[in-house]
Amino acid sequence: MASAPACDYRYCMTPAASTPANDRPPFALRRPARQTIPVVFASPHSGIDYPAEFLAAARLDPHSLRRSEDAFVDELFAAAPSAGAPLLSALFPRAFVDPNREPLELDPQMFEDELPPGANTESPRVAAGLGMIARVIASGEEIYGRKLPVAEAIRRIERYYRPYHAMLAELIGETKRRFGLCVLVDCHSMPSIGGPMERDAGRGRVDMVLGDCRGTSCAPALTERVETALCQMGYGVARNNPYSGGYVTQFYGQPAVKVHALQIEINRALYMDEASLSRGPGFARLVEDIGRLMRGMGDIVAGLAAAAAE
Repeated sequence: MASAPACDYRYCMTPAASTPANDRPPFALRRPARQTIPVVFASPHSGIDYPAEFLAAARLDPHSLRRSEDAFVDELFAAAPSAGAPLLSALFPRAFVDPNREPLELDPQMFEDELPPGANTESPRVAAGLGMIARVIASGEEIYGRKLPVAEAIRRIERYYRPYHAMLAELIGETKRRFGLCVLVDCHSMPSIGGPMERDAGRGRVDMVLGDCRGTSCAPALTERVETALCQMGYGVARNNPYSGGYVTQFYGQPAVKVHALQIEINRALYMDEASLSRGPGFARLVEDIGRLMRGMGDIVAGLAAAAAE
């Protein structure tokens, strides 16, 4: 993998070279000088730090593996701190560890030995080959040419998955303590055409999909207000179809205790060339529009709080 430009904050924030690699956090965190809105933005699938041992074990070439990334999503939302909110981004790639899954959501057929007690081996995501450690990429191609030891799964959970979630939980807790509520926006991108393993296989997709677990992970008024803001910018928006929200949205979204989680999926054709995995001509405009959305989140959440108080 080519190294990222020095101006990329994911690399600027990397500790000094003298710091042992295992001591480096597997995420990048950008905080505002002062958090002014009760919102946390997170990008779990935009990581591009591919461990050498993973590339060596994979039967696919690096470009094929990268097709599972939510490429550049952390850059689309990079202005979150200037809007008064933190942005948490995973640095590790989704094909290596998927933080939008349960920690033991694993396919037993991928491993040499028996999985730990409590492993979720029967979820639809595992059946599709897309557990916490994926068996396939989005096209359905197998990632590995051999079975993995369970110890490797545990190592990835402890080294990558748990630190990411610990920081996410910390940000949510900090925000709720400061403002009395927290809105988590989980940021993703989606292929412009439904993949072969998806319900909408072969069909073109809308510009953006908002997932609120069908009205259970956040107040419906929040989804409605974000949808209205995006529509006013000229985007076509759908709710919960084909994505209603993954593990992060389901787990952290608890409106009853004033933690709201909303997943946003952005059509990749809006901002990138999906074949070459490069930024497209629409990238700058989308960055500007996402910035407008983030700057407007204060008013959106204030309206939400006011509605709840009525």
